[in-house]
Amino acid sequence: MMKKEWISKMKDGFLKVAAATPDIRVGDVAYNTEKICGLIDEAADAGAKIVVFPELCVTGYTCGDLFTQDVLLAAARRGLHRIAAHTKEKDALIFIGVPVSVGGELYNAAAALNKGKLLGLTTKTFLPNYGEFYEMRQFCQGPETAREILFDGEMIPFGPGLLFAASSMESLVVSAEICEDVWSAASPGIEAAREGAVVIVNCSASDETIGKDSYRRSLIEGQSARLICGYVYANAGEGESTTDLVFGGHNLIAENGTILKESGRFMNGVIYSEIDVRRLLSERRKNTTFQAAAETRLRQIPFDIRFEETKLTRAVSSRPFVPADGKERAKRCEEILMIQAMGLKKRLSHAHAKSAVVGISGGLDSTLALLVAAKAFDMLGLKRSGITAVTMPCFGTTDRTYRNACKMSVKLGAVLREIPIGDSVNQHFVDIGHDPEDHSVTFENAQARERTQVLMDVANQTGGIVIGTGDMSELALGWATYNGDHMSMYGVNASVPKTLVRHLVHYYADTCGDGELKEVLYDVLDTPVSPELLPPEDGEIAQKTEDLVGPYELHDFFLYFLLRFGYEPSKIYRLARYAFQGEYDDDTIYKWLETFLKRFFAQQFKRSCLPDGPKVGTVALSPRGDWRMPSDACGEVWLADLKSVRESR
Repeated sequence: MMKKEWISKMKDGFLKVAAATPDIRVGDVAYNTEKICGLIDEAADAGAKIVVFPELCVTGYTCGDLFTQDVLLAAARRGLHRIAAHTKEKDALIFIGVPVSVGGELYNAAAALNKGKLLGLTTKTFLPNYGEFYEMRQFCQGPETAREILFDGEMIPFGPGLLFAASSMESLVVSAEICEDVWSAASPGIEAAREGAVVIVNCSASDETIGKDSYRRSLIEGQSARLICGYVYANAGEGESTTDLVFGGHNLIAENGTILKESGRFMNGVIYSEIDVRRLLSERRKNTTFQAAAETRLRQIPFDIRFEETKLTRAVSSRPFVPADGKERAKRCEEILMIQAMGLKKRLSHAHAKSAVVGISGGLDSTLALLVAAKAFDMLGLKRSGITAVTMPCFGTTDRTYRNACKMSVKLGAVLREIPIGDSVNQHFVDIGHDPEDHSVTFENAQARERTQVLMDVANQTGGIVIGTGDMSELALGWATYNGDHMSMYGVNASVPKTLVRHLVHYYADTCGDGELKEVLYDVLDTPVSPELLPPEDGEIAQKTEDLVGPYELHDFFLYFLLRFGYEPSKIYRLARYAFQGEYDDDTIYKWLETFLKRFFAQQFKRSCLPDGPKVGTVALSPRGDWRMPSDACGEVWLADLKSVRESR
């Protein structure tokens, strides 16, 4: 669901863009010019900084042999100058499709306009001459390299791959393609992206045939993903000749493989979204296969837009790890469970393990680990009796979690062992001289470490390995006892965030085909998240994790944008305010983001010696893979950036 508009600084890298399809009349340049200027006004008033119009929209794409008429070409040139003059007070870079006669040849071009000036004419590289298209009948292929031409008294850059660089927004470089260029095997956008273009625009006239919209959408998604760029695609629409074709005005705005905005078909108008330029640059820096061109070939032309606030309208999910669509979420859950089970299957086989030992508490994480173990044993063709589920009640265990742990273990066919640890922990308190009435961190961690010792020794007894239960959200916060629940022989949940753990258990419950098991799993889902290390109050859980460290949906949001895109905390804070409006107030978001940053940097030493575990998504904290951070790195720069937000409020 689209959030209401929110103000976000352009300094965060958000750039508002527009794809516009005007009403036109074929060959009526004056009418077309008026309609184009009207949509320029509309887009500029909406704050768009890049505005893209369709291919040859000044005249209409379907003029056919009228393109050979001097009167039409002269009118098109006058129309272009009128549109350019109209942009004088507009704070935007605008691309207009126009036919241009140069040196006795006719070219299909995209004119770049900014503050009343014609900055350059990008020529179409690939002219379709198949099926319903016959552009080579009227147009010449653009030159191989750009040059300057004398155009109505001014020297203007002319040719393919022109780069338009913003003077006020660092690293904002824009380049244009024209329709068929993006459909070709070697589009000019490839070289433009390698030379720094982070936004590619396309002035297009792609007709509608059965199923073509789906292909067009996937093409633009793929191009934006392959080039790690923003892509603004403006298509011809109603008003073009319907002698043989129909044009639907199917406009698209994409960013790195995701469609941000898509118009309906068979209606003219403007669509808007915001491209996150800094997100794209971050992705390119991390992607070692995205290599800049060895030498600069393309011409760079400066343009000017003001540095100002941008209204943010693009969707920002408050649960970025969890697909909003139910079918996609189910598909992801099945895939993750398979990855987890495959990883454990290999480890069990390699270690010649006779058993898998899981400490089962009745909480979400240990439940998921037990479900994964059952799936891995099924894949190995082994009896589930080889799984040893160990419940270890102690001072904080409640009847509810104890019953659920026992029920699910039995229903899954595991061997259930109950090993109370209260006496052992009390003896340990005597040994170290700790007062059992002192419910400090020593009281809590002694239980976690005793449980780990029990699990390791049971694994030795059964010739098995201990399966880790801790999830990625806990690892990010360091919410694990060092050498306690922090340790195992294979951590199946190590790259699964807490917000996704819940959905995985829910998915298993819905698909297991066992009504009793489903009922137990649903009750686990309804149980508050807790380590259960403090004595219950009136039989109820006294220690709720989210009361202590904050809501996991916030922490997962912070984790995703910090690690996935390298956003600074001030930007994460702004996005969180936007995504969680109505759920959390500004002070709550700030408080827990500050907590997250402090804990994330302070607790790296726990992540530096993590057990093995499978990566399931794009964000992971393995010290051998995705996140290699010094254990003693200082987080002051990040905290100072967050503090600047409060000082500016």
